[in-house]
Amino acid sequence: MDEGTINCGLLMESAQAHQRLAEDQLQRLHAHTQDLDVVVRDEIRRTLIEELQMLTVESKRATEALKRVRRTTALRGVLASLASAILCTCIPIAIIRWVLPSEPEIAALRTRHAELSASIAILDRRGGRADLRHCGEPSRLCVRVDRKAPAYGEKADYFVLAGY
Repeated sequence: MDEGTINCGLLMESAQAHQRLAEDQLQRLHAHTQDLDVVVRDEIRRTLIEELQMLTVESKRATEALKRVRRTTALRGVLASLASAILCTCIPIAIIRWVLPSEPEIAALRTRHAELSASIAILDRRGGRADLRHCGEPSRLCVRVDRKAPAYGEKADYFVLAGY
């Protein structure tokens, strides 16, 4: 055999050895890739579970915060309604008490009214309905008299007032 054939055979043998080594390395790489795939999936699952747990905790916190806000808002609404109702009731009552007279004042006013009515009746009987005016240039006091009624007095200088 010649040296070229031997070299070619050696090269072929060497190439086959390298091919076997490459195949072994590819199989190892394939196994390692499969193991790495399992590791990566486990890591993704673990990370996803941790993130979801943190999201659950934050969601619960947000839910509790919203419940507190709702309770606070409801309480404020009740207090505002109560305050508004109290003001709408108390203000008119205060105005009525301030403007309208009290029971003793009403009784006093009724008594005063009765007294004034009695005084008016007395005045009416004594000539309170007389029609008095100021007459003439010096503005003298004049009274309207009933000309059809007779005159009275020693000198007949008294006349009956109109309306009596």
